Formats: sequence, C-alpha cells, structure tokens
Amino acid sequence: MEQDVGPEGGSEDQRPEDDDPGSGIVTAFGQLLKLVRVAAGMERAELGARLGYSASTIASYEQGRRIPQPDFIDRADEVLGAGGVLKTLKEEMARAQYPAFFRDAAGFEAKAVELHVFATLAVPGLLQTEEYARSVFAMRRPLLDDETVEQRVAARVARQKIFSRRPLPTIGFVIEESVLRRPLGGRQVMRGQLEHLLLQGHRRNVEIQLMPTEREEHCGLAGPFTLMETRDGRRVAYVEVQKESRLYTERVAVREIEEQYGILRAQALTPRESLALVEKLLGET
Repeated sequence: MEQDVGPEGGSEDQRPEDDDPGSGIVTAFGQLLKLVRVAAGMERAELGARLGYSASTIASYEQGRRIPQPDFIDRADEVLGAGGVLKTLKEEMARAQYPAFFRDAAGFEAKAVELHVFATLAVPGLLQTEEYARSVFAMRRPLLDDETVEQRVAARVARQKIFSRRPLPTIGFVIEESVLRRPLGGRQVMRGQLEHLLLQGHRRNVEIQLMPTEREEHCGLAGPFTLMETRDGRRVAYVEVQKESRLYTERVAVREIEEQYGILRAQALTPRESLALVEKLLGET
C-alpha cells in the first residue's frame, strides 16, 4: 500500500486545512477550552496565572490561533476540573503541531522500535538543535509567521524524546558530509549543531554515519528517506520532496528502500570514523 500526500499536505481523502490553526480540531479545542473555563468561573488572566501563561496566550488557544502543548492541556484539565474532557483531544492536538504532510509519518515514528534516516539536504529533524531548527523554519518559503515557526520548533524538539523512550528504540542515520559543511543559521548555530551530533552519536542506541563527498559510488542519489518498524512489526518507508510526501507500507516498495539503506551504510564511514569527522569539522568551524 502506498499513501499519497498531495502538495497541499494531507492525504488525498483528507482536507489538510482541517487541522491547521484557525480551523478544524484546533478551533474546536479552543471553543471547548473556553466553555470549560467559563463554566469554572475563571477569567483568562486567572487561568494564565495559575498555569504560567499570559492572558493573551490563553486567548490565542481559545481562538484557535495557537496549538497548546500537551503539558498545558493536562494542567488546564486539572485546574479547570474538566474531568479529562480536554485530555481526550491531546493526541489530536499533538498531531496538529506538525505540517499536514508529515502527520501520518509522525504517528509511525512515535511507535517505532527501529528507525533509520538518510539525509541529504539538512541535519535530520530528530538530530537538530533548537537553534538549527529555528533557522531552517525561518528560511522556508513561502515565509512562515513567527508563531508557526515557534510551534514547529517546539514540535520538532518534542519528537526527540524518542531517544530516551523505554524500551530504547534502535536509531540510525546516514548523513551526507555536505550537510555538515553547510553552516545553516551561521557558524555559531552550526557549531552548536555539531556538538549536539557528537553527544547524540555516543548514545548506545544511536548510530550516525557520514557519507563522504569524495565517494565514487553512491546508491542513494534518488534522495532522502526514513525507514521505520513499529512495535507490531509493521515496516514503512517515508519519502518527502518539497511539499509532497509519500508513505510506503507495501512490502515490495519498502524492501527496495531497505536495500538502498543497507548499501548506503556499507558505502558510508563507520560510526566511529563519522564521529571523528564531526570532531574535525567542529575544529574547523
């Protein structure tokens, strides 16, 4: 099975705007939050003060202009005595934080026991520092507004909890050397990113391999991809180019990409050699 995701983001039988800020589930949650707050006899300023947010932020949530984090939803439910009503939408709100074209893949990623990424243009999202991620989103065209940038950064950082999830998943990366020589966000941002790669690369469940630019053989010229296996044994492949993405679940298609990844790992530097190269690049930055 192959799920097509169109250029507007979202599968062909789903309207992507339904989950975006300003409409759909985000607006519905905001309306529910306001109803629960009013029923509890609490003003926005009071709720904000008790949760550590400004009244304007509470207003943004209620008007569907911003997507609240899971922690806010949990605490608001308790403070307002909602009895779990707000919490029932927590998973859907978490999905809404991602671009529509990535949401299905994010669901598989959250359940993955094994995950492998081949990156060609930028440091993989799971390895990005907050500063690097902010630079990447700020450079995007058409431009994203500041609130959306911060929302996307928070969502990207939150995904990185996968590294310490129990039981520990097996996670591997093959990254083009050129990615680490491109100082996106400036040299200070890139320096912090390289330091972060070294830290992550020393985790027991993480392997980072670099594909040297000078390699004369390279089987991954078709572009980046992500391979995932879930707890129930499902194997999927996620491929994204521009605003189009495709999630492969049919075994033949997934096996072809798995074959590519296996050869890429053989052609790339070993994890130890790769971290040594990261250290060298850090010294040059």
